[in-house]
Amino acid sequence: MANLKLQNISKSFGTVSVLQDVSLDVHDGEFVTLLGPSGCGKSTLLRIVAGLEQPDTGSVVIGDRAVDQWRPRDRDIAMVFQTYALYPHMTVAANLSLPLVMRRLSAWQRLPLVGPLLPGSRSLRAAIAKEIGDVAESLELAHLLDRKPAQLSGGQRQRVALARAMVRRPAVFLMDEPLSNLDTTLRTQMRIEIAALRRKLAAAFVYVTHDQTEAMTMSDRVAVMFEGKVVQVGSPQALYTRPATRQVAEFIGTPRINMLEGTVRNDGCVDVADSHFVIEHDLAPGSRVHLGIRPEHLRITERIGPDTITGRIQRLEYMGNDLLLYFTALGQREQLVMRISPQQGAGLRPDLTVHVTAAREPVLMFDHSGAAVASCVHQVAQLRNQRWS
Repeated sequence: MANLKLQNISKSFGTVSVLQDVSLDVHDGEFVTLLGPSGCGKSTLLRIVAGLEQPDTGSVVIGDRAVDQWRPRDRDIAMVFQTYALYPHMTVAANLSLPLVMRRLSAWQRLPLVGPLLPGSRSLRAAIAKEIGDVAESLELAHLLDRKPAQLSGGQRQRVALARAMVRRPAVFLMDEPLSNLDTTLRTQMRIEIAALRRKLAAAFVYVTHDQTEAMTMSDRVAVMFEGKVVQVGSPQALYTRPATRQVAEFIGTPRINMLEGTVRNDGCVDVADSHFVIEHDLAPGSRVHLGIRPEHLRITERIGPDTITGRIQRLEYMGNDLLLYFTALGQREQLVMRISPQQGAGLRPDLTVHVTAAREPVLMFDHSGAAVASCVHQVAQLRNQRWS
């Protein structure tokens, strides 16, 4: 097994820059997810690691060896594709055994009729069959070995694709949005199976997705990508609580974080809507900023006082254990959202006026360029109460 290092990778297609000076280390046994919107370059980066694309600049290092000039078959990697990439005319057993057959048997030994009769062929094929059986058993595929892909469900096909990658026992596993074609139930099940798989195999995993739920639930670290750049790398918790940019803060978290426009006052406080916050920062008075408050950090209060914000409900979304309340506040252009329990939302309806208070939780602050400035509110100083007319 080995580490994976991406060193200053850049890639363009014609005049379109797809990757810009991307560097990333993935340690042996670590699960790292490339997370970002469609078109940010994450799949291209994965293909460069696999050797299916060549970078314009930079280097891919597996272990202690640069593999830029190596063929994909020589890089000791296994790749799981979004579309499964199974051979439809082969059984599950044949699909699983193909990587080992191609690697261990000679061209003569692979011949349909003559091959099995050649010296050593029988023992090699028996060893391959045993390894296939062990992997199939671990992924609950043993009863499907005689079926063809068309006879399998989407989840079963994805398990076959995972099993085919497992049998090679590579140094690096690459997964390109392998769950995007599955329904919600199967995606949840496959997340569990992939997490169990990485615990069994001491290999580096690089997983590509635009789904933050997959990234947050399976990863040791997440590399967030926008427009061909890795803008932040960290644990799922660090990305959620300490995003480096406003872009990351808005991308991580469901529903999306509330962004409140504000202005720095002469005394250092930040005016936001009908409130002002005391936050540590070094910005000049008059600076325009955005404060980020997660939906779960807002609460409804019945009283109208110096610590409330007044808003009007736009709509309610019942999510089972949670109720999402969307409302507009004075002085804010964007709609805000709050996550509460259904019991707290009893009797609420659109067009009602509500009074909201911010919990004593970290409030994120970003300057006009989108860079994080502060991540801690020391005091909700005074909220100037206003009513809807």
